[in-house]
Amino acid sequence: MTRPRLNPWGETRRARVGLLGGSFNPAHDGHRHIALLALKLLSLDEIWLLVSPQNPLKPVAGMAPLAKRLASAETVCAGHPRLRPTDIETRWGTSYTADTLALLRLRFPRIRFVWLMGADNLAGFHRWARWESIFRAVPVAILARGPYSARTLGSRAAHRFAQSRQPSSRARFLWQGQPPAWAFLHTRRHAASSTAIRNRRQP
Repeated sequence: MTRPRLNPWGETRRARVGLLGGSFNPAHDGHRHIALLALKLLSLDEIWLLVSPQNPLKPVAGMAPLAKRLASAETVCAGHPRLRPTDIETRWGTSYTADTLALLRLRFPRIRFVWLMGADNLAGFHRWARWESIFRAVPVAILARGPYSARTLGSRAAHRFAQSRQPSSRARFLWQGQPPAWAFLHTRRHAASSTAIRNRRQP
């Protein structure tokens, strides 16, 4: 099932939406695994995979064209009506998550958003542009991922917003929370890695 592309001018329907941003270079079953877990654990209606034009913290070298990365996300999400890949950041011309969230909240005013990310991203989250404003814009759900999970709870971002952490037992209510509000979810891990996939493809 192919869903229509998101309208860059927004819409007025109500929904609970998880936002999974990334390069998706390429998208793989691990991304689908995280998205499906988030749907269930956070009681969300949809997950939008925001395929970034170019992550400012990642090198341009080795980055596949946007069309190819978006196609891989569409393939990974194929057959699930509640998973929705989008290149809306490219159409808006936003490179930073803080800017993307500001436009999403403006143009989709009746949607309750939750930002999703792996525990590895929390470790370096303080390097993101205006990272504190992201925590203050929408609730954030951190999903355990590989060896990063334990040490990320000692990260700068985790310490900065320690008082805003919600118990994982109440994750399904996170979308209702007044930011800053975040939860760390100890989930079943998936072995897939975009880096490993790219390395296997190299001659």
